[in-house]
Amino acid sequence: MAEEAKTTCYDSSCVKSFQFYLQHSGEHQVLRQCLHNILPGEFKRIGLNKSSLDVLGVGSGGGEVDAQILTLLQSTLPAVPITTDIVEGSSQFADNFKALVAKTTNLQKIPFAWHLMSSENYEKQVKAKGDMKKFDFIQMVQMIYYVDNLGDTIKFYRSLLKNNGRLMIIVTAAHSGSDILWKTYKKELAVDAITEYRSSAEVIAHLKSEGLKYEEHAFPHTFDITECFDPSSKTGEHLLDFLTAKNHFYQSFTPEIRAGILDLLRSKCSTEKDGKVIFNNNNSCILIYA
Repeated sequence: MAEEAKTTCYDSSCVKSFQFYLQHSGEHQVLRQCLHNILPGEFKRIGLNKSSLDVLGVGSGGGEVDAQILTLLQSTLPAVPITTDIVEGSSQFADNFKALVAKTTNLQKIPFAWHLMSSENYEKQVKAKGDMKKFDFIQMVQMIYYVDNLGDTIKFYRSLLKNNGRLMIIVTAAHSGSDILWKTYKKELAVDAITEYRSSAEVIAHLKSEGLKYEEHAFPHTFDITECFDPSSKTGEHLLDFLTAKNHFYQSFTPEIRAGILDLLRSKCSTEKDGKVIFNNNNSCILIYA
C-alpha cells in the first residue's frame, strides 16, 4: 500500500508543478533557441535521400518541445512527409499535447500515433509484438530521470533507430544546481517518482563504457529563485516543490533538512547578483548515433 501512495511523474500535482516551473523559468524558450541552432544540420544529414521520416517522442509531456522539433524538421525538409509516435504516461499531458496539435496548422499535417503508457511499458509492448517500427529521430526531453534502468533504456531506443538515425537526450548538465541538490540530498529526495537522479555525467559515462558515438551540446540556462528564500512567498514554495519533486516542501522535510536544502540552493547551486539568487539550470543535449 505504501508504494501506491507515492507520487509519480504522471500525477496531476506533478503536471501542475512542472507547468508552473516552465512559466517561471523560461526553460523551453532557451531549449527552442538551442535546438534551432543544432537540429537543422542534423535533419539534413538524417533526411538525405529519404522519401519519408519517422519520429518518436518519449516522455513528451505537453508537447511544447516536440512541436518545435517537428516544426524545425518540416521547415528543413519541406518535401518529406513525416509520421510521429508519442509515448507519454500522463493522460493530462497527452491531452495538452493533442490540444496543441489541434490548434497548430503545420502539426495537423502530421499523422500522430499515441501510446499512453510509460517508457518501460512501451518497451514491453514493442518486444511482445516482435514487430519494431524503426525511427529516423527519437527525442527524450527531460525524462531520463524517470526510467528504471539507464543502460537498458538507451539500448532499447537505439535498437529502434534506422540507419543514420539519432537518439536525442536532453538532460540536466553535470554540476548544475539540480545535479548538486539531488546528489547531496539523495536519501531525502530520490524516494518517489525519481529514485535515481541522473545528469549528463551518468548518460555520457554509460555511452563511453559502451563505446557509442555521440555529440554533446551545452544548453546554458539560469533563472531567479530569490523567492524560494521567503517563507511567505507562494511562488517560492511552488518552485521549491518542483526543485525537490515534493507536493509541499515545508511539510515534507524536517526543519534541519529544509534549512540545509535552502542553504545549499543559495551557496552551491546558484550565484547572487544585484540582490537576486540565480539558479544554475544548465542542460545538455546529447545526440547518440545509430
